[in-house]
Amino acid sequence: MTISTSFKSIFFKPVLCVALASSLLACTTLPSKPITLNLVAINDFHGHLEAEKFSYQSAGAPAPVTTTGAGIENIGAQLQAWRQEDPELLFVGGGDLIGASPSISALFGDEPTLDALSQLGMRASALGNHEFDRGLQELKRQQHGGCDSPQPEKACQYNGTFTGAKFSYIAANVIDKASGLPFFPAYHIAQVKGVKVGLIGAVVRGVPTLVASQHVQGLEFIDEADAINRTIPQLKAQGVKVFVVLIHEGGSVSEAFDQPECTSLKGPIVDIVKRLDPQIKLIVSGHSHTGYHCKVEGRTVTQAQNYGHLLTRLTLTVDGVSHEVTAVDARNTVMLPSSAAAPEALSQIVVKARDASRAKIAQAIARLAVPVISRKLNEAGESPLGNLIADAQLAAVKHLGAQIAFMNSKGIRGNLESAADNITTYGHTSTVLPFANTLVLMSLTGAEIRTLLEQQTWLDDESPDGRNILQISEGFTYTWDKNRPRGQRVIAESVKLNDVNLDDNTEYRIVANNFLAGGGDRVPMFMQGKNIIDTGIKDLDVLISFLKAREQSGVPAGSNQAAGRVKRIH
Repeated sequence: MTISTSFKSIFFKPVLCVALASSLLACTTLPSKPITLNLVAINDFHGHLEAEKFSYQSAGAPAPVTTTGAGIENIGAQLQAWRQEDPELLFVGGGDLIGASPSISALFGDEPTLDALSQLGMRASALGNHEFDRGLQELKRQQHGGCDSPQPEKACQYNGTFTGAKFSYIAANVIDKASGLPFFPAYHIAQVKGVKVGLIGAVVRGVPTLVASQHVQGLEFIDEADAINRTIPQLKAQGVKVFVVLIHEGGSVSEAFDQPECTSLKGPIVDIVKRLDPQIKLIVSGHSHTGYHCKVEGRTVTQAQNYGHLLTRLTLTVDGVSHEVTAVDARNTVMLPSSAAAPEALSQIVVKARDASRAKIAQAIARLAVPVISRKLNEAGESPLGNLIADAQLAAVKHLGAQIAFMNSKGIRGNLESAADNITTYGHTSTVLPFANTLVLMSLTGAEIRTLLEQQTWLDDESPDGRNILQISEGFTYTWDKNRPRGQRVIAESVKLNDVNLDDNTEYRIVANNFLAGGGDRVPMFMQGKNIIDTGIKDLDVLISFLKAREQSGVPAGSNQAAGRVKRIH
């Protein structure tokens, strides 16, 4: 800067010196230091309260590593350490924190998990599709508390009372048809270090195909990006300039979970991100159970796999004056066993839930033919456990005229395992079928059954939810050709019941769970069924009864191989 008055004249004229100095200070704004905001994200926890064995492979590692870690106590110890570095750290969720949970949580309506996440100081979470598993009444109870529940055998059985989650479920794209407004809050504003952070929620818009239809009656699931973008003017009007999206939708990558700024992300989340308001710099995702922190057109998109195996650490650098985000750093951290003690309140939750559920979980059901019956699909799309469940469901309602059973493979949530002497327990079986679905009978013609088969998702890249081939009962068989166009893959003459070709005009009685009967998993033909009867019979009860009957007959259930009811060409 050049000052016209000479240095000598200023030095010897104190009054002028003071006046000039005051003028310079008034015209010059000293730079304000950037503000660092720290967040930690978890998604798809599914009530995995206890530490468990899992494998991971870091970027550049020659092979996977297996450890026993995660669980709410290890997570709590790690968060406690990070909060010592930054007491104002924000803990957020990407949905599916509950639902399809192990028995230690599921037996109590996931109240132990919601209590634990509240103890961890979670601030807000996106709704996931599994939050809708028990319907709107139960979801509202899980948020706000109380014991009035459609599953009274579970509600308030863990603690005698339930006050609800202490964090906010948010979803901008879940609309109450009656009011036209979001069913849950669209966003949550957190004040951190003097900065307002807008946490915006959204859930995969395909929820009506992922849960039983009666559980989302009265709701509309609108485009995720459009709904998120609508919140930006509302948030800005409240002084928010930092926007973080928590969305239960995801994608897949070919890179390691901890590859910095990965570039291989694909799937529905990519299109959503590309259409978001440019002021949004960070998107925390979920749903696809994949670990990544990628860049999509300059924005950071993250996911922390599932079951608490990873947590995503996020650092936002915010301009000290404008409060706008200038940089985002992301890292996925494996939840290894912690040497530090977990917060006592968390340990008490786990111990109490474990003690309360121990007898039920350990209850012996039956001896299996093999130690583990796998749910993994073979190339044709069939699994040993899928065979078993379909057979069990057919057997349960055969006296009502059922001829064919269909089971959605994604509804089978784990392998059927066993303890010593191949004895499977209630804990093992309830992990496989955690949704309490009921069996529904209906009539479909042979032509409609062929159409139903064509509606299946044959290959991973044909649906955002991946391959989902229906499991079928004994006596029903068919062949499909991968090289044929979609909608024409089933070889017509191969579709048989007890070795007899299906007749297009003949009606057959089929059984499926109420989720499929409502058009779930993108197979709408089930909704065309006639003479529908919801038997009210629970799928888990059916599986348990079938396993017991098989053991009592001297032929324990289970196999290491699928039965070959579905065949694939090419």
